[in-house]
Amino acid sequence: MVDSQYVLPNDVGLALLDCSEAFRLLLRGERLYAHYLSRACWYGGLVVLLQTSPEAPAIYVLLSRLFRAQDPDQLGELARSTGLTDQEYQAFLVYAAGVFSNMGNYKSFGDTKFVPNLPKDKLRRLIWQSQAFQEQPEEMKLLWDRCGELMFSLDAQQRQLGLREKGTTTYFSGNCCLEDAQLAQKFLDSQVLAGALTWDISPVPPRQPQGLTTSVGCVYAPVDHELAPKLRSFEFEGCTFRVTRGDYAPLLERVVENLQRTKAHAANTNQEHMLEHYIRSFTQGSIAAHKEGSRCWIRDKGPIVESYIGFIESYRDPYGSRGEFEGKTRDQTICKARWSVPLTCSCLMVMSASPTSPDDDIRQTEGFKNVSLGNVLSVAYATQKDKLTFLAEEDKDLYIKWKGPSFEVQVGLHELLGHGSGKLFVQEEKGTCNFDREAVINPETGELIQSWYRGGETWDSKFSTIASSYEECRAECVGLYLCLNKDVLRIFELEGEDAEDVIYINWLNMVRAGLLGLEFYTPETGTWRQAHMQARFVILRVLLEAGEGLVSLQHTTGADGKPDALITLNRNKILPVGKPAIERFLRRLQVLKSTADVAGGRALYGGFSAVTDEGPERFLSLRDTVLLRKEARKMFVQANTRLEGEDVTLVQYEGTAAGLIRSFSERFPEDAELLERHLLELSDADSHFWASRG
Repeated sequence: MVDSQYVLPNDVGLALLDCSEAFRLLLRGERLYAHYLSRACWYGGLVVLLQTSPEAPAIYVLLSRLFRAQDPDQLGELARSTGLTDQEYQAFLVYAAGVFSNMGNYKSFGDTKFVPNLPKDKLRRLIWQSQAFQEQPEEMKLLWDRCGELMFSLDAQQRQLGLREKGTTTYFSGNCCLEDAQLAQKFLDSQVLAGALTWDISPVPPRQPQGLTTSVGCVYAPVDHELAPKLRSFEFEGCTFRVTRGDYAPLLERVVENLQRTKAHAANTNQEHMLEHYIRSFTQGSIAAHKEGSRCWIRDKGPIVESYIGFIESYRDPYGSRGEFEGKTRDQTICKARWSVPLTCSCLMVMSASPTSPDDDIRQTEGFKNVSLGNVLSVAYATQKDKLTFLAEEDKDLYIKWKGPSFEVQVGLHELLGHGSGKLFVQEEKGTCNFDREAVINPETGELIQSWYRGGETWDSKFSTIASSYEECRAECVGLYLCLNKDVLRIFELEGEDAEDVIYINWLNMVRAGLLGLEFYTPETGTWRQAHMQARFVILRVLLEAGEGLVSLQHTTGADGKPDALITLNRNKILPVGKPAIERFLRRLQVLKSTADVAGGRALYGGFSAVTDEGPERFLSLRDTVLLRKEARKMFVQANTRLEGEDVTLVQYEGTAAGLIRSFSERFPEDAELLERHLLELSDADSHFWASRG
């Protein structure tokens, strides 16, 4: 039997992201803009397969060919005739849907590998009998040989994403260790090369004098003056670094082609300039160009069709610096300026090719935008009472009633005033500072600040492996703290008893999330696999440490006789105990971040992130309980857009595993085979780097 945390259950939640009414209301030019932009997102989304695991591209191609040759219903008839039970075939459909939904065979939220929940020999038999195999037997056999073993393998190093002995990654070669990653980052900083567009390889045993290649993802095109001086070999701290470019070029060419088509339907000059900069970024591998695009994106206020695209979040890089590709296209249906600035834009997701926010320097000087995805939230956070774990019965009805509104408050504050606030003290290469070194006082010590960011250093490059989770924790603390402000709640049209209930459920949801976060901790390696869930566990620890009966966490036995747990929050203690505890912790987080105090930040955050079996909480034992009672994360079935004459139609699918598979089978009707060939060629080009893993 496979451990349940490594399979997707047959009854996993699947939901259609319905955007039909919003899409219908778009004008023809807006529909064309959304269509071409979403095409760019989907083409770029294929890059994530190459960023996830060595076997992910081959698994994707194998599944794509199976279901292009035979619809899920047709393949199901064949499956039953070859000896698969209905449950086994459903397990295969769920696995395939999971690969398409996550763009790989590791969960995009949690970084855990998932494997098919059926015998390998039965799946092999189905593939050998399939129409795709009859049409291309040699190619299908080669695909199975490439990925069949790894598809099912749960060797210790392959159970989660991570660096070297702690997991699998394609951001670094198999023999790269943490010290190599640190050295690569120092080199990138020295050359003012942003890590977000790079991945690194080390083709000889680590910690010896070595050659290390840093490659920039972009289209093959004439090199501009910004990147040209960087494309060469460098001697740095006893090692030779070679900077190349062109990773993902065949896929990014499709992105660029569709962004160029999008530009013809832009609504204003901000959108035109944004697209021009994104095109240059993907053509040249230029972070500066992407930042300019982000500036134009910020200035494009209240567009009918909202979007963001690029190598953005660094959650899945084991070192926390390199960005995963993401692209989102959204039809904005509501955007209220309910405060001095638009607090949140509620949009309906039309397309998302990723598992959005500009860089810190842009936030500090230009601003940012905050988007809430209405149709995602409406299905992702729908809750059934009988599936609510770890809460007291008297809390469940109130939780169901106010979870949605409280989450809207938390997200708005988290994004706008959490990620959007907090100055970084920086000394530029020429020696100028963005602060007065003789006047700025550290509120924790009462003395002048002693450290800051220098030269090309950034938050991600300095705090590296903890940067993402630490920042999510800081933003969550801002949301918890500011939701206590009645003026803030009035912005969300919440007053009186309703406001008090939203505060209570927001805080209760946070402490419950901290407990649920234990699912994403790996005891064998002592690492966290998901930034947000680690952050919420840290906050739970802070509130438990505050004492005075604010939070209670108990081991119990469920009605089924199996281990259970109960978490409670004393709503009368939130203001006198919880508020000052979060205030103190938030101030410490912010001071350490602002002053680039890496040692202090690691000590603080690492301390609260520790998971042990010491009493009274016994978190390691609670982790077993959380895994026992966990509910699988929902998957979303997204629409396709299709050109018909001079207009665009929306094609939606049923909210099932088969519907999700059909949406992908029809996603690239013109060039599916060519894209699959590109994926395999790109994967082949890098395959020798993974052979050195271990």
